Amino acid sequence: MFEAAELGRKISREDFDALAPALRTELLELQQQLRGADFPVIIVFAGVDGAGKNETVNLINEWMDPRWIETRAYGAASDEEAERPPFWRFWRDLPPKGKIGLFLSSWYHAPLIDRVQGRLTPAELDEALAPILRFEKTLADEGALILKFWMHLSQPAQKKRLKSLEKDPLTAWQVSETDWKHYEQYDKFLAAAERIIMQTSKGHAPWRIVEGADQRYRSAVVLETLKAAIGSHLAARSAARKVDAELRDESRDNGSAVTAALPPQPSILSSLDMTVALDPALYAQALQEQRARLALLYRRAIETRLSTVLVFEGWDAAGKGGTIRRLTNALNARDYQVIPIAAPTEEERAHHYLWRFWRHLARAGRVTVFDRSWYGRVLVERVEGFCSGEAWRRAYGEINDFEQQLTGHGIVLCKFWLHITAEEQLARFTARGEIDYKKWKLTEEDWRNREKWGLYEQAVNDMVERTSTHNAPWTLVEANSKPHARVKVMRTVADALEAALGAKKK
Repeated sequence: MFEAAELGRKISREDFDALAPALRTELLELQQQLRGADFPVIIVFAGVDGAGKNETVNLINEWMDPRWIETRAYGAASDEEAERPPFWRFWRDLPPKGKIGLFLSSWYHAPLIDRVQGRLTPAELDEALAPILRFEKTLADEGALILKFWMHLSQPAQKKRLKSLEKDPLTAWQVSETDWKHYEQYDKFLAAAERIIMQTSKGHAPWRIVEGADQRYRSAVVLETLKAAIGSHLAARSAARKVDAELRDESRDNGSAVTAALPPQPSILSSLDMTVALDPALYAQALQEQRARLALLYRRAIETRLSTVLVFEGWDAAGKGGTIRRLTNALNARDYQVIPIAAPTEEERAHHYLWRFWRHLARAGRVTVFDRSWYGRVLVERVEGFCSGEAWRRAYGEINDFEQQLTGHGIVLCKFWLHITAEEQLARFTARGEIDYKKWKLTEEDWRNREKWGLYEQAVNDMVERTSTHNAPWTLVEANSKPHARVKVMRTVADALEAALGAKKK
């Protein structure tokens, strides 16, 4: 694989100076077009120490407008980063649409080093690469342009390069003991890199091996590749937007024709006993007992640095807000955060739809409560046609992967669907309209959503079927009785914390 990158390719100064002005101009023109595009550009630099990764990143910032470029480099995870799932820091740093993100020592660094140091077998390396493949596919499916450059040097060329850097007082700081240790392990790095590149070079996120011995040659290869890729992607996305518009039109009539052609089908929600209730005389005692239990367990979770994420979905007027307030009364306000999710802001729309949820994940021991969540993609966005059918169908797998990363990191994840009947919703809407301090809760959108009850019910059933996993199951809450719903939610959270704390002791 690397033999072709060891041919000693060079570009003369005269030839490089001849191509540079036009190339730089074209890159700047493409960057201006990119600013109005519906995708980000994500560029990953990896490779042999001394092969010119830093210099190439600096050149891109010099030739192009740095205001629309974000450069990120990573070392060992900080305490703040280590307390969250490994991909949190990469998700947080993703560039918005219209910008270029340059990544050094990124998501490939840890598996590469772990394999070289013998902490991973080849099979374990492949397993460690699996979430990387899913991460890049998730970004590419939303339109991101992903380019990956492996900057290569032969071992003699690497030695020459490191010695050259050391001799110059202005560049000596770039060479560390670690660089020389890596040089001594050159063959191991090469073998690990070859396996990584073979496993992760995909059509949506290809690797380009660049010979790094000659500065002008590597610069020309990277910049020409960047120019061609951005130009091609701009054209492809323009064509894709027309197709997406047609798909969104189809999704606005989501499932109605199929539903009309089939006899009524039993659903998960229809199997719930909506007559279940909690006697008012027992409610106060049950709520107090569960609140005390939850308070004790949550303090133990803080001591053991066990994080909790709670997701609340449900019909309008199902009682999510009231349930959340009763639950958080058992917690210290310093240790939890309620994230109310509404229509995305301009900043959030410029990123992948999961970005705004990743960024809100709290540090170890804290509780994060999402009042509506990432499930909007397969609920409101599906029913209202805000995304294509292909996009919301793809989202089930993306959401399962996201939640797997949360639970795999040890986070306790509880998901609740608060269910009420259409008749109960109408009664609550009517009551809200008659109470001054509740009128603000009732909107025209709530009434419009009622008209699509059947479509939303089908979307909820599909959501539960496809995203209720062993590690992140849905809890369906019969919420016609608010007291029953509140106690059931608090008991479920307490049970989950108790189980996780017990598992930690083993």
